[in-house]
Amino acid sequence: MTGTVSAETLLDLHQAGRLAVDYPSVARLIAPLTGDARLRAGRLLARLDPDEVLREHPGTPTLTAALTGHGTLAMLVPALTAELARHGILLRPHLTDHDSYVFELGDPDSGLYRTQPHITLCVLDPQVVFDRLPVPWTPDQVAQAFQAHLEVVAGLVRTFASANTGTLVLNTLPLPRRFTAQLIDHRSRATLGAIWREGNARLLRLAAEHPPVICLDLDPILSDGVAAYDPALSTYAKAHLAPGLLAAYAQEVGHLGRHLSGMTRKCLVLDLDNTVWGGVLGDDGPEGIEVRDSFRGEAFRAFQSVVKQLGSQGVLVAAVSKNDPEPVHAVLREHPGMTLRGEDFVRVVANWRPKHENLRELSTTLNLGVDSFVFVDDNPYECGLVRRELPGVTVVPVSEEPAGHVPALLRDGWFDVRELAVEDRGRPAQYRDELARADFLETFESIADYLRELGVRVRLASLTDADLARVSQLTLRTNQFNLTTERLQPAQVRARAADPAQRILTIRSADRFGDNGLVGVILTRRDGDRLHIDNFLLSCRVFARGIEQACLAAVLRAARHDGVRRVLGRYRPTAKNRTVRDLLPRYGFAEIGTDGDAVVFQHDLTDLPIHPEHIDLDDGQGGSNR
Repeated sequence: MTGTVSAETLLDLHQAGRLAVDYPSVARLIAPLTGDARLRAGRLLARLDPDEVLREHPGTPTLTAALTGHGTLAMLVPALTAELARHGILLRPHLTDHDSYVFELGDPDSGLYRTQPHITLCVLDPQVVFDRLPVPWTPDQVAQAFQAHLEVVAGLVRTFASANTGTLVLNTLPLPRRFTAQLIDHRSRATLGAIWREGNARLLRLAAEHPPVICLDLDPILSDGVAAYDPALSTYAKAHLAPGLLAAYAQEVGHLGRHLSGMTRKCLVLDLDNTVWGGVLGDDGPEGIEVRDSFRGEAFRAFQSVVKQLGSQGVLVAAVSKNDPEPVHAVLREHPGMTLRGEDFVRVVANWRPKHENLRELSTTLNLGVDSFVFVDDNPYECGLVRRELPGVTVVPVSEEPAGHVPALLRDGWFDVRELAVEDRGRPAQYRDELARADFLETFESIADYLRELGVRVRLASLTDADLARVSQLTLRTNQFNLTTERLQPAQVRARAADPAQRILTIRSADRFGDNGLVGVILTRRDGDRLHIDNFLLSCRVFARGIEQACLAAVLRAARHDGVRRVLGRYRPTAKNRTVRDLLPRYGFAEIGTDGDAVVFQHDLTDLPIHPEHIDLDDGQGGSNR
């Protein structure tokens, strides 16, 4: 669908009053829109009442965002609405008054905190420093003003962190030429530049010092030629960041919102011919493909380097190619110019079947939904076919010009996460081990025999500080085995762990093929003689091995030992967690009612689930249960 057709369709839906009814189609319609067309779509969508959409489509992911700052931010609302909508997320905005950020963030009883936002955007601009200055001013006075501003921001960050309310997003301050040009000597300009960069570096470091904080660096956006400043808007409307910069900022926040809503992509699936290397392997042979030491070959090498960099941080890399398998594996193993090698891929599929069929089969093999895939191909026909047959797959088309492959892949930050956990870097190896388990399974006549020989070991233990990032990440990224899909930031995990009535249990597993790491979490809360299981999550990598039964049996057994009379659990259905809809009743829980959109179950602890005999469980108390 072209951008013109999409824009016209959105306008028709708006004029017919059907935007709320047809909201599920909005993401597809916005996808091809760019620039002003995307912003116009955002203006239409910003007029929608979120509650009206939710009445029509109760399962729509929704993000409550508070927007505050020094300058006027009304233009940010439609930009952010469009960016989130194209990821399928409904924005519920709370826009504070102009220049009210110190009051709103500094007072825990303010309207901002009462909205309980998932994400708070404190949009900073250079006027927060220059409005403090006398006229005339000197670089030394700029340094003092920037330092005073940093002290204010640091105090606001501390208040926000103590409130445990989602994520606070700060940003670095652009330095428009209109300020440096007011200094007529180059030495003073250099001094001002150094002062400004040092101040921005301190803003960036706040994110490392305070877990609830993220600081977006605007310099990479500005380096792409985006204007920081519009003279008329800044002077007359007090909008101190230019519309183009706010739009680019909104795009970055959209990537973050997608992650906070549990929509981060996990697997990069690549075509090979004219995508990973130049030429067609079947026609040109190994010696004829372009991967290095030529004009186009250098562009393909740069693309391979970026893919390898992403893979080193836990992104799963796979290939789906229309080729014979033997030549493909030989190139990945032996070609002297290749940056990517066979061990960089969790799976290489080379055959002559339609690619959407291979992608569907790869989804089953990796135990990942197709909406975890980003598919890159240079062939418009293949891209269109995958879009039509597997609409959940993110398709990134690349052109005949290989120098554009890297920007196309990185443009939308599909794999962006808030923070890397220790387990992330080992994820590709863990998935390769998982494929080895699948091959091992093929050698057995029954699942029971396979599980006995697999030698599953599980450790159930209380949360430690080192686990915070990984536990938060599991709540953000786990969609299938997730009873309630409640998303928790690290600060929220820490707050729960500090509550003596609550307990967070981590689940680690290993077997004969290796260590899976921290793969699950159970969140419980004691209330008198009742225990609430607030959530139970398990990585898709370890489904169907009895781990969930062993851990749930251990929790129920400990509850009975501690004098608990009833254990309550909730299941909140979503489009993706049908895997666990019968988890609680399967192990003795009876349905007793509903709580909002969640089904409530109860276990009376009379008959406990048995412990699977093939699992060696360490309950964290120094014992082992088989």
